[in-house]
Amino acid sequence: MATVHLRIGDLVWGKLGRYPPWPGKIVSPPKDLKKPRGKKCHFVKFFGTEDHAWIKVEQLKPYHAHKEEMIKINKGKRFQQAVDAVEDFLKKAKGKEQNSDGKGDSKGKKTPNKPLKILEEDDEDLSALKDPSEKDLTDSDPEPSTIERLGAGPGSGFKWESSPVKDDPHFHHFLLSQSEKPASSMEPISKRLKIIEEDTGSTSIQAADSTAINGSITPTDKSVTCSSRKGARLGRTPAEVASMCDITFSCVSDPKAARDLVLGPSGVLQGIRPGKCYVEMSTVDPETITELSQVITSRGGRFLEAPVAGSQQLSNDGMLVILAAGDRTVYEDCSSCFQAMGKTSFFLGEAGNAARMMLILNMVQGSFMATIAEGLTLAQATGQSQQTFLDILCQGQMASTFVDQKCQNILQGNFKPDYYLKHIQKDLRLAISMGDMANHPTPMAAAANEVYKRAKALDQSDNDISAVYRAYIH
Repeated sequence: MATVHLRIGDLVWGKLGRYPPWPGKIVSPPKDLKKPRGKKCHFVKFFGTEDHAWIKVEQLKPYHAHKEEMIKINKGKRFQQAVDAVEDFLKKAKGKEQNSDGKGDSKGKKTPNKPLKILEEDDEDLSALKDPSEKDLTDSDPEPSTIERLGAGPGSGFKWESSPVKDDPHFHHFLLSQSEKPASSMEPISKRLKIIEEDTGSTSIQAADSTAINGSITPTDKSVTCSSRKGARLGRTPAEVASMCDITFSCVSDPKAARDLVLGPSGVLQGIRPGKCYVEMSTVDPETITELSQVITSRGGRFLEAPVAGSQQLSNDGMLVILAAGDRTVYEDCSSCFQAMGKTSFFLGEAGNAARMMLILNMVQGSFMATIAEGLTLAQATGQSQQTFLDILCQGQMASTFVDQKCQNILQGNFKPDYYLKHIQKDLRLAISMGDMANHPTPMAAAANEVYKRAKALDQSDNDISAVYRAYIH
């Protein structure tokens, strides 16, 4: 197959992450946005959106040569709007050429292309890299709000719906600010952070000073944003949240939510510019982390994963353990925030390692909790005192605050969530899948996973992980 040589100004089909091929134009990148190392790629501005990113050459195809093919496999309304925008652009370009032919100078020189508009870091407009002559390509397009994937193969497309972003739980994003009145739902973090309310309604986090419980903490000089489904004030879009601050934290429930937050319409990716930092604190699979890291860095952003090990109570006490991996400089920039949130943190190297370690830890915890519940119910079934079983257990080598607390809650029938059962089952599932990919057996986790699935079927999803006990008594 002959090699296709592409250059600045060429129209192309570009594929970004898991999204289907989209029409775009190769443009000059900002001066401070370096090309990813070791990759042959071009900087592409996509039509019908405000997206622009480094795209590998193997993910690019000439627009005209593959137009018919792409239109056949992509039928979404938004996709058609993007194609229409390309056609409008071509018509206007052709009209300019004709005008130039009739009004050009006697030497027949072509009128040079207008320079691209490169926005500065502090520019509030997110439409970076837009050619002034192309303004009408996207300004008339309605802002998409929700995205639904259709299929998983290369021919998959998108179905765009009109429901507002604010109604989608995946897009409830919040800005924490410097304030003295902490929002009640952010109480765990507010115990370690100064939170100051401002009239603007927007918020940011500033680490506590030397009065912090952990001892002396030197505040970061970066502006920081927390993005979560609970917490401070609501930002209009994830893109706005990311564009306003140097560092954005995110913590959502599962891989799909993490992807939607970044890659969805008005998502974080659209607000990422060179130097912006994104910290993914969700417990997800390493493949999701790798994908998010790639798309963030393709826009010149800096990426760090930092899932947390611990319960709601440990969060309240500022005793979480933070596992980090990815950009070491981001880890260092976040050190004061991590000190405020947890008792210790570990840097584990390249992106994906923290996800792997976290899944292993939660696999062990989930399997252990299922075994403890099994022991309690077997004691009861054989006529033994559950309280005596617990007393003996807590005097031996397996004694721990975790065992004592969870067993006491079970005996008292208290399953108020400290760590949601549905989340530990999700982590067991992801850990088993990770074992499959590594061709490593996980029989204990697989057995525990079945018990948690049984508990979920008994409507225990939103109870504490100790509610797995109920799977043995029904």
